[in-house]
Amino acid sequence: MAQKDTVDRILNAAEALFAERGFAETSLRTITSTANVNLAAVNYHFGSKKALIQAVFVRFLEPLSDTLSDQLDTVEEEGKEMLLDDLLDLLVAAVTSAHGNDVNRTASFMRLLSLAYTQSQGHLRDYLRERYGRVSNRYISMLRPACPQLSDKALFWNTHFALGAAVFSLSNYDALQAMHNDDTGEESPIREVIKRLLGFISAGVPVTLE
Repeated sequence: MAQKDTVDRILNAAEALFAERGFAETSLRTITSTANVNLAAVNYHFGSKKALIQAVFVRFLEPLSDTLSDQLDTVEEEGKEMLLDDLLDLLVAAVTSAHGNDVNRTASFMRLLSLAYTQSQGHLRDYLRERYGRVSNRYISMLRPACPQLSDKALFWNTHFALGAAVFSLSNYDALQAMHNDDTGEESPIREVIKRLLGFISAGVPVTLE
């Protein structure tokens, strides 16, 4: 079995199992059984469960980060003033195009992102901050002038409220779609849902109580 094939098997199994069961509840033995590899292969390629968790995130975030960085380069080169809606569209385009508009991959990653916040994964947040902090800070630096009325405190909370809405809506898209279909008999394509979600976030992020 080629090394890349082995790595892909492990990452595919880990991504699916972590998203379904959580990090703590998923053992390396379960991952190796699902991937049809032995524990030595996981230790050889990743070294530890923590490193495997980090690698699962990197596989999704690396193309996203590259795409977003290129988009931000273009914005800076053109000297465009970006409104909040422009910045939201930019981010959504990067997220959805990073993996070929694969809704299932995006939903899976959103579940993992939620788990990174709700489970004890401080190592992961530190690792991602170190690896992707630069592009994240570039994006925030453009978001700040788009919401000049917000204090740093308000911007922090509002952007995390927005992230929470996005994570819940996209990670549970199938369930929400089924509920909507039961209630109305209508389908809601993912692009329509994202459009509605962006409208909600665009209205909510600039809100200030100060």
